[in-house]
Amino acid sequence: MWLYEGKEFTPEQIESNTAFVYRITNLETGKQYLGKKNFTKIRSKKIKDKVRKKRIKTESDWKSYFGSNKLLQEDVERLGSDRFRREILKLCKTRGTASYWEAKYQMQYEVLEKPNEFYNDWIMVKVHRSHIKE
Repeated sequence: MWLYEGKEFTPEQIESNTAFVYRITNLETGKQYLGKKNFTKIRSKKIKDKVRKKRIKTESDWKSYFGSNKLLQEDVERLGSDRFRREILKLCKTRGTASYWEAKYQMQYEVLEKPNEFYNDWIMVKVHRSHIKE
């Protein structure tokens, strides 16, 4: 279950948003992970007898997602998902906006400087000024 503004987040709340920035907290240790996730994924499928490919948009695994960090995933596997709180910090209209806000939160909380408090061990972002017009 994802929480948003202190309440359970439902798919109806997605509306016109493409992605979200989240925090996952280990309830036993207090250690956190900050990241972003897209509500959908796009894959290409070759059209029979055509050179072009068709882009297919489908729902991502956001409902069951527990981050990309290996240590976090190991802790979820070892302790059980009920020992973690998943919160949506910000809903974003575009993927670029989500990248911006993810990096902003990671810098604000100094995730790389506090390895005992955060699972994050690297920050990777490529953002253009047009991404933050939201």
